[in-house]
Amino acid sequence: MTLVFSLLQQMSVFLVIAYLFTKSPAFRPLTGETLPPRHKVILYFVFSAFSILGTYFGLPVGDAIANTRAIGAVLAGLIGGPILGLAVGLTGGLHRLSLGGFTAFSCGISTTVEGLIGGLFHLYLMRRGSNRDIFNPRIALTATFVAEAVQMLIILLLARPFADALALVRVIAVPMILANSVGAALFISIMRDQKGMYDKFGVIFSAKALKIAEKTLGIMGRGFNHETATEIAEVIYRETGVSAVAITDRQEILAYLGEGADHHIPGNAIGSEQTRQAIRENRVIYADGIHEVFTCSRSPACPLGSALVVPLQVDNEVIGTIKLYERKNKLFLSLNRTLGEGIARMLSEQLLRYRYEDQKNLLLTSELKLIQAQINPHFLFNALNTISAVISEDASRARDLLLHLSNLFRKNLKRTSDISTLEEELNHVNSYLTIEKARFEDRLVIEQTIDPELLETRLPTFTLQPIIENAIKHGVSAMFGVGIIKVTARKNGPRVEISIEDNAGTYCPEIKEGGLGMNIVDKRIKNLYGRQYGLVIACEPERRTAITIVVPAEG
Repeated sequence: MTLVFSLLQQMSVFLVIAYLFTKSPAFRPLTGETLPPRHKVILYFVFSAFSILGTYFGLPVGDAIANTRAIGAVLAGLIGGPILGLAVGLTGGLHRLSLGGFTAFSCGISTTVEGLIGGLFHLYLMRRGSNRDIFNPRIALTATFVAEAVQMLIILLLARPFADALALVRVIAVPMILANSVGAALFISIMRDQKGMYDKFGVIFSAKALKIAEKTLGIMGRGFNHETATEIAEVIYRETGVSAVAITDRQEILAYLGEGADHHIPGNAIGSEQTRQAIRENRVIYADGIHEVFTCSRSPACPLGSALVVPLQVDNEVIGTIKLYERKNKLFLSLNRTLGEGIARMLSEQLLRYRYEDQKNLLLTSELKLIQAQINPHFLFNALNTISAVISEDASRARDLLLHLSNLFRKNLKRTSDISTLEEELNHVNSYLTIEKARFEDRLVIEQTIDPELLETRLPTFTLQPIIENAIKHGVSAMFGVGIIKVTARKNGPRVEISIEDNAGTYCPEIKEGGLGMNIVDKRIKNLYGRQYGLVIACEPERRTAITIVVPAEG
């Protein structure tokens, strides 16, 4: 029993080291669900060190050593799998072999086997889907008990003389099996508790982050200004519980809430050197209040003693900062530090998304204006000449044409939406066609065959206008005979096909990435519905040109 107590006494030192390990960065990989190869390399060195220390902490028994070396090998296999267990076991075994003694070889072999046994327990648990049981103290106790029992058998099989091996096993078997099994269980219990703390920390962090994300979603869509910054600061201040929150742009304080609000006033220029440094160097600045104390530049009586300054950036350009503060007598929680950095990243991504949406809307507006500008010059001169010629012959008809012309341009000016229906598009182009019919008289025939069920089909605004204009400008106007333009809309399975066909066959447009008119129409349809939709062109020289608009059927 003396040997048992001695080993357990040695184990207490071992467990202190284990506790310190769980507080170190090397323990972090074990808090995840999987272990990447890089983290397994880290754990190899950690557990190999435990295995070697177990030998050094051991107690001499004749020419052998009663030790706790098995814990490092078994737990390496149990946590990291057979390969990690074998690697650690082999390292611990080679170290034991180098120390000599009549059991050196058998102990070297048995330590390697113990690492493998831990790995086999790992595989068994993984195949059963019992991943969380890897950190179950009872599993660690059982695995180590089996491993130590196997070690005693290996000593009996390989150590010589056999009589000395048998005598040694009678002395060390029970103490080593008991001490190593209990030690492994305690070791894994410490690791489980610490892992549970990380999990709890993660749950709290995720809950706070999601709550902040939910409450700030959409605020940045109204811009980055005093009003939106104040709303966001209120959310962060309420959810984090820090002593104060500030939000700045590159020059001034946009919002401030919490202690010190009497002298940290929104609208004032940035006074903190830490904030200017964070903006200048685009990096997080942390004054923890111990190693680096936050010093207020505005008031010596300021109650704040620590600060976290996180840059807000869009496209790698710093546009401001988020600052979290704590009082001089209050520690800055690591949760709030991590949360502050996460909030800044989240808001930066929101700003980037809204900037992208603004640019997209500006591009859409520019494209619509481009199509409108393209329509007006091509059409207006001929329309006015036509109306001028009609006035002397039929004033009533001229008045009607002027109404169609004003209606057409009024709709052009008012149509700012990206989406319209087929019915709205047809109403728009009918005014255009009425004027063109007056211009060409009997040389232009318009035929429309539209399925009424398709009138609610959604199209990008100004889809039909440039295509019909091209059919007249490049087709009918180049003919000596009668030009016929057919506008048809039909459903073809899951697609709607809207065709504009002329009987001239005098041109065959080409869809390109850039360009105007039909190129913009094709691009906007693809952006709205996908690459499988857009314009399809069919040409037969001197006979026909057909442009088919393909979009998905509604419902």
